[in-house]
Amino acid sequence: MADTSYDVIIIGSGPGGYVGAIRAAQLGLKVAVVEKSFVGGICPNWGCIPTKALLRSADIFHAMQHAGDYGLSASGVAFDMAAIVKRSRGIADRMSSGVGFLLKKNKVDVIWGAATITAPGQVEVKATEAAAPKGALGPGRYQAKNIVVAMQNLH
Repeated sequence: MADTSYDVIIIGSGPGGYVGAIRAAQLGLKVAVVEKSFVGGICPNWGCIPTKALLRSADIFHAMQHAGDYGLSASGVAFDMAAIVKRSRGIADRMSSGVGFLLKKNKVDVIWGAATITAPGQVEVKATEAAAPKGALGPGRYQAKNIVVAMQNLH
């Protein structure tokens, strides 16, 4: 059976969670991050990063429609919404994979599921519908000397 005791368990793998986990691991602590849906959190998966990718496509489309303003000529300018969304999702997936790589490189365990602090130093993780990334630990009871809550959605 895998060791379920850590120096630090961080609930949430968003920008605060994964950066804190990596730094704690670099300082020699045994660290785990609990995540229930997307490694990296909302920003790289659904918020900031994919939104910026969508806005960039819109900006380029707008510039192409006004090519004459720049002394250029472009005709038949059109957009393919499915391709724009596909590009945005690809960028988000690369960002999330990059965060996962950094966690693995720094020997931070990823525990996949929804976390509940059940007692001082104890976290219970229950399964969620989201598919766990390769190598993630699953539901169960975990112990930690320190627990950090680093998540935006506290419901």
